[in-house]
Amino acid sequence: MSLFLCAVLLGGCDSRAEARTSAESQPTPAAAVATPAAAPATAAPTTSPAPASPALDPSRGAEIGAVYEAFMTPHQEGDEEENTPASTPKQFRSTTPSQSRAEREAAGHRGHGQLRFSNDFSRVFIDVKIEGIDPKTINMFHIHCGKPGILGPILVDFSHATDLQSNIADSMFSVEIRNEHLTKTVEHAHGLVGAFTTGCIIPSPSLGAIAPTKVSTVAGMAQLARDGELYFNLHTTGQTYFGDIRGQIHPAGAH
Repeated sequence: MSLFLCAVLLGGCDSRAEARTSAESQPTPAAAVATPAAAPATAAPTTSPAPASPALDPSRGAEIGAVYEAFMTPHQEGDEEENTPASTPKQFRSTTPSQSRAEREAAGHRGHGQLRFSNDFSRVFIDVKIEGIDPKTINMFHIHCGKPGILGPILVDFSHATDLQSNIADSMFSVEIRNEHLTKTVEHAHGLVGAFTTGCIIPSPSLGAIAPTKVSTVAGMAQLARDGELYFNLHTTGQTYFGDIRGQIHPAGAH
């Protein structure tokens, strides 16, 4: 009996051992085997086609580019003529009776001006129509630099570019302004008064001079127009100091 039990037990033990050995020798299922994560696939680099070359045409520089305008009225003038400073030189004083701004408005004093710059800023074409003012009384016509209400220096004196009286005799005025007309305005300034009343300072340091540089190109004039720093001022014998009608220059159509 003991031998039988031992054989059974040993056989049982051998069976369990064989079962373990058999189990351990079985291949592990592929799903249970840990494998390193596959590296993400990288997209092949793409190359965009070069943008098409722009259509360049130097001859378009002569075409009209930026356009500005001004509506001129007595109420844009900085003050009444009766308030002309006592220190004002004789050439800037009225020689005929003056009218108030309200009186000039009631008499229909007004104007509309336009500036058309070429794309290359080689020239600017200026046209102005006036109403209610006797052209014979006009003694000066300028474009000044300055903000509304400010009496700024003269950038363009139209008398240096055309015969003012004959040009405006029919209440229509047209002129072409180039760089030389801007420099001529500065060159014709005389004495201390002229130094302060003509030429517009460029608010930027210059390698060409220590002293402030004044605008001498149509390109510089266009920059002042973009900055809202230009205005027309039409002077008459009765409104010589402040002017008869004035108009701040702004991009055409912008009100």
